[in-house]
Amino acid sequence: MKELNEKNFEDEINKDKLVIVDFWAEWCMPCRMLAPVLEKLEKEYDGKVEFAKLNTDENPVIASKFGIFSIPTVIMFYQGKVINAFVGAMPESAVKHEIEKALEKISA
Repeated sequence: MKELNEKNFEDEINKDKLVIVDFWAEWCMPCRMLAPVLEKLEKEYDGKVEFAKLNTDENPVIASKFGIFSIPTVIMFYQGKVINAFVGAMPESAVKHEIEKALEKISA
């Protein structure tokens, strides 16, 4: 997963494909539970969807801009716009369901 920061964030979310951003922090246990799920799905979607992560402790301005109060928060972007989001660690099937919902929105 690509590591995002204040320098590359805007460029990375403004793409013509679904970009999934995991807002996380090192100390967050649910974040550590969600990370392997997202890494597995990144392989499964094989470039159809882009996966990235942003450390909220290191990038508080961006976290604040998107109203991140609880982590992990996952926000899905398409051409810079928020398409879907969820908060908390979820099982793979639930995460995949959220990704599919977002893909349906952008292909409609």
